[in-house]
Amino acid sequence: MIGRGAAVWTRTAGTGPQRVLPDGCTDLIWSEAGPDGELLVAGPDTRARLAPGPPGTRAVGLRFAPGQGPAVLGVPAHELRDQLVPLAALWPGAEVRRLAERIAEAERIAEAERIAEAERTAEAERTAARQAVQGRLLEDAALGRLRTAEPPDPVLAAIVAGVSRGTGVAGIAAAVGLGERQLHRRSLAAFGYGAKTLGRVLRLNRALDLARTGVPFAAVAATAGYADQAHLAREVRTLTGVPLGRLLQGSGG
Repeated sequence: MIGRGAAVWTRTAGTGPQRVLPDGCTDLIWSEAGPDGELLVAGPDTRARLAPGPPGTRAVGLRFAPGQGPAVLGVPAHELRDQLVPLAALWPGAEVRRLAERIAEAERIAEAERIAEAERTAEAERTAARQAVQGRLLEDAALGRLRTAEPPDPVLAAIVAGVSRGTGVAGIAAAVGLGERQLHRRSLAAFGYGAKTLGRVLRLNRALDLARTGVPFAAVAATAGYADQAHLAREVRTLTGVPLGRLLQGSGG
């Protein structure tokens, strides 16, 4: 974890399509698809998308909290909205090749650091060890970029806090001392979309967190800030492409 602004995740593709939900974040990803692997960047999504890769494909990612990605990636978030692009399209080729070579050697690094203690480690443990090193290398690369990046826009935290409370665009703009158009431009650069869309995406994720714990849908709607359960149902289908019940069953492909 880079402070509170990013976190490492891992994923192995299953036999069916895996639905990636919008969350306001950008991701730096190492995918083991193909003979040599690939470094990718996933921009902030406005709708759910299906993750690429054949069954069994492993990926390790570094997920940047809303507004944190542009400082590392070097481009405004709206240029990456709803896109999955090679990192080489954003960073110098030599820098990307060096990082890819180091990540591809993660298993050797893991063994050198004695992450696996036994001479013959179980496959699951070897995979976990390799992915731990890969995640750390992604973090190191991001930290290196942050050292020379411009400081984050000071209004971003207030925008996230405002939309999370359900404050309207006009109220947020007044609170941070910006006009609504200025707020929209700053939001596009940082989050990939305006404050209103960011609020919808973050509200969706709050609702899903509640629903996954077994909270009744009507209570989810009231707690997360929807007008009623029907409003919740419409928003879930619009942003994810499937009904809430199906989404929770993990069969949203």
